[in-house]
Amino acid sequence: MTLVPVTYKGGIYQHDLIEDLIEDLGGYIVQKHVIAAEVVLQCFVPQDDIELIRQIARPLFGEVTDSPLVGTEIAVVSMSLEIHHLPHPSCDIAEYVRRLGAKSNMVSLARGPGKRIAGLNDEERDVINEHDIAVYLLGNFEACIEYKMPALRRGIEVPIVLCGGPDEEALRRITDPPLDGYVGNVGRFMRRTKEADELSKLDEIITEITRVLGKKREAIAKDPLSVSPARLMGLIRENVPAILDVTSPTPLTVQMAGLRVKLPYDTFADQIRKVEIEDGITLGDVAEVVPSRMRDYILVKILPFSETNVVI
Repeated sequence: MTLVPVTYKGGIYQHDLIEDLIEDLGGYIVQKHVIAAEVVLQCFVPQDDIELIRQIARPLFGEVTDSPLVGTEIAVVSMSLEIHHLPHPSCDIAEYVRRLGAKSNMVSLARGPGKRIAGLNDEERDVINEHDIAVYLLGNFEACIEYKMPALRRGIEVPIVLCGGPDEEALRRITDPPLDGYVGNVGRFMRRTKEADELSKLDEIITEITRVLGKKREAIAKDPLSVSPARLMGLIRENVPAILDVTSPTPLTVQMAGLRVKLPYDTFADQIRKVEIEDGITLGDVAEVVPSRMRDYILVKILPFSETNVVI
């Protein structure tokens, strides 16, 4: 059964019918947002049953749309938080990817501005590597980007999409070895992206992120995960009651190959490892449970079939 990411938007009236349907079909609800009288469900559902969900949702005035970024966590990397260096597209891109289901985090570098000192420290590198993809937002000058990128990409293991003021052809020419994705003509400007051409550029960034993540999904499919991250999310929610008391909007953040659990590592790591998945197989048997560099959170890295010989 192939699960695909979608978003359901509809009224709050009888939305529980859609929730029950998704769960009965073997799908998973990743996030649920109730905004006034509207409900937004970001979920994974069986590909063959999408039309059935649309039919049930139609009388409820609900809408089911494809959301390729559901179940991903994206690092939006800015060179600095200072007003002189922080381009407004950083905030706009972080918000735009959320609309399509992704969980985005802003990562501001301590030594991002300035060619002489540009680089990553260990904590910044580790935090970026905990995400599914990194979107680098640089400035307007080719020489600056060419000089700084070797230092800013050092040690980064996740795919990188580079955005900068030069056009895409120039960005490709000045980065060696090549990066995973490029979007040109997105430099530093001191205004919000409100005009039609600026919004279309945000759509172009989403398209490039989706393309790069699609290639990563294909690589994962060749050696499938031992268990679905969305399934683990449900199991942790059932077996670790403390997660229900976390006030963060996403106490359990689903990634393409794991989860970020927003509980203290020292207190809850062993309890999470002992969560039983099926027939005596525990979470610790099919995943690594390690401390996150982001606050005191827990990072669950699901192992592939080639390492466990198990697919649940």
